[in-house]
Amino acid sequence: MASLGRHLSNGRVDLGLLRQSLRAEFIECLNQCDGSKALVWDDKLTGPFSLIAEYSLLKAHGVDKMYPLRAGSLPSCEMQHIIFLTRPKLSNMDMIADNIRDAAHDRLKEFSVYFVPRKTMLCERRLEELGVYGNLTHIEEYCLDIIPFDNDLLSLELPLSFRECCLEKDNTSLFYVARSLMTIQALYGTIPNIHGKGPCAKLVVDMISRMRRESPSQGPAVMPQIDSLLLLDRSVDLVSPMLSQLTYEGLLDELYGISNTAVKLPPEKFMSQDEEKGAAAPVPTGPKLITLNSGNELFGELRDLNYQAVGPLLSRKAKRVTTQMEERHEAKTVRQLKIFVTRLPHLQETRQSVSTHTSIAELLKEKVFNDDFMENLRTEQELCAGVDTDGAHPFVEMLIAKKAPILKVLRLICLQCIVNNGFKPKLMDYYKREIIQTYGVVHLLTLDNLEKVNLLHGKISPTFNMLRKTFRLTVDSVDEVNPQDISYVYSGFAPLSVRLAQHLSRPAGWRSIDQALRQIPGPLVEEKQSLPAGLQLKKSQNPRVTLVFFLGGCTF
Repeated sequence: MASLGRHLSNGRVDLGLLRQSLRAEFIECLNQCDGSKALVWDDKLTGPFSLIAEYSLLKAHGVDKMYPLRAGSLPSCEMQHIIFLTRPKLSNMDMIADNIRDAAHDRLKEFSVYFVPRKTMLCERRLEELGVYGNLTHIEEYCLDIIPFDNDLLSLELPLSFRECCLEKDNTSLFYVARSLMTIQALYGTIPNIHGKGPCAKLVVDMISRMRRESPSQGPAVMPQIDSLLLLDRSVDLVSPMLSQLTYEGLLDELYGISNTAVKLPPEKFMSQDEEKGAAAPVPTGPKLITLNSGNELFGELRDLNYQAVGPLLSRKAKRVTTQMEERHEAKTVRQLKIFVTRLPHLQETRQSVSTHTSIAELLKEKVFNDDFMENLRTEQELCAGVDTDGAHPFVEMLIAKKAPILKVLRLICLQCIVNNGFKPKLMDYYKREIIQTYGVVHLLTLDNLEKVNLLHGKISPTFNMLRKTFRLTVDSVDEVNPQDISYVYSGFAPLSVRLAQHLSRPAGWRSIDQALRQIPGPLVEEKQSLPAGLQLKKSQNPRVTLVFFLGGCTF
């Protein structure tokens, strides 16, 4: 377990430092509670916490039992202190109250609640109304705002943030963003240059400015390790999430879903040859859980490749490992044998990794190289290129007729609407009627919500056409195996968000695209944060690093 999280320190910025800080704060929370402990987890928190604190750490700080948060009674346990770790949800308060009332007859037991990432007055009031507030020894919060997933990837794990901000007009998640950025600046130094696009970006920058005024810097000044912060509203680039992800990691998320750097896959593909040959071997019933991060060298190479390049790389790796394993037959001296034995654990690990990812690639190949997926991909590429966007698309009509998953249908309809700069009333009404008649009147609300967040709308000025040309979003000739342009990730389409980041990294920055930026809805944000005088002279010595922060979610 000592190596857990080591890969976080291998990037341009040492994200292992953030993990250590989060662990230290969590240990502080545990040490506040005396005696033997039982943790009662909100289900949604177990994944994020597994990236911060392994079981051995919990055990070392007095945690002997762990239970999921459920309504009704807690399982009987002899632990002195029951600690509830929960999101600030009223429904969770009801379950916590049930658990406490049932166990409160034991006067030796203590109860504490830790809210993640923030406690709220509403939740505290609910606990008072339910009559259990007085039973609590500690009512605190644990600020697990931003979680390091990999050496170049951070996440707040707020899957509903786009809905909350754009549909429900609830900006709570933006407060979490601002607070997490303050944490990052406390660890890695003040970020001198902030750029942003969109209303949410403007709100976050305003919150950061207020937090800096209200909480003056304490402790020693830290040399800035991040040169620029780019805040992008998801609404700035709505096309990318509508498209099928085509990188190795993106396809895994698209087809199987990645959660907290792990994916669950059908177990049959991962049976060893001995298991396959043995007729009596038990067939695995549960899914195969595979961790995906750059701690695995091979996955670090595969993750960002277009799926067309995955097979050739795995083939080269397999041949290289086989060649290196055969070298044992050529070892004649004790010294040569000793060198081979030293390399053997790494070779065996590499061979196992190649085998695992070859099995994954076969799973993806079965899904990708079928008629439905390829036709869906062809339709996406035609729409992005502006082909047949004015009328009802035949492939979309066919999907509706076959009653394909509605998410698949809606993604294509929303994509067509965005790239066509909106629908004429006749086409909009047609699509709505087809969906309601096929999938039910319940989706009237779905369609209404899509209109409210601007994924479906009437005709507007040809903004997307201008953006497509200005930023070269569609590329005709793409080398997917040896790419020279980011458009390889969608086999010919470059995400607008990436193009904005690329322009920002150039010497002229966004000044060269000022007119095009004004065509994208939402305010433009450019802010400079002052550095302590002693650090300004050294700033240019650091390598240029930009933190790109998506407000409302991001694809792999």
